[in-house]
Amino acid sequence: MEISVILAHPYPESFNHAIYQTILDTLKKNGHQVHAHNLYEEEFNPLLEGSELATGQTSDVMVLKHRQEIKTAQGIIIIHPNWWGQPPAILKGWTDRVLRSGVAYEFEEGDDGSGVPEGLLVAKAAIVFNTSNTPEEREKQVFGDPLEKIWKDCVFDFCGIKNFHRKMFRVVASSTPKERILWLEEVQKIVNQYFPKK
Repeated sequence: MEISVILAHPYPESFNHAIYQTILDTLKKNGHQVHAHNLYEEEFNPLLEGSELATGQTSDVMVLKHRQEIKTAQGIIIIHPNWWGQPPAILKGWTDRVLRSGVAYEFEEGDDGSGVPEGLLVAKAAIVFNTSNTPEEREKQVFGDPLEKIWKDCVFDFCGIKNFHRKMFRVVASSTPKERILWLEEVQKIVNQYFPKK
């Protein structure tokens, strides 16, 4: 299978990077074709151009490459920290510029954009791995777990992907090396479940 893996974390020594590397190793071991993207390392430009907003057209070669890959990807995996209940700005910009009308979804002819679109992504499954320093009880009671709503409903369901899984690892700041090893083993299990050996 052709799998797109998107990492959004600026610090190379972060646990997000460890998750990313575990995913890449597992997918390659399982015989999948992997499109690996570390957005910060690639210096992905998250700023939507003015004309791009209206037409969807851009001359940004990297954006065009991401759009082409996401259209044909049979699986999508995204890794990012929970910052203010949201993805990092670079990843928000990636969704703005890559998951465009005509790429990830499409409205019926004549629809002004207020209707319900048809999702165009063909991926059989999407997985999001998050890290957080907020305890689970506080996340749900105080904040309502906004990342679940963003990725499950606002992004992937909107773009036609119903088979969705999200896993949050917490509390990273106080985690032990042993806990992190166990978490990475869990990452491997989840990837194997959704994208097993060919």
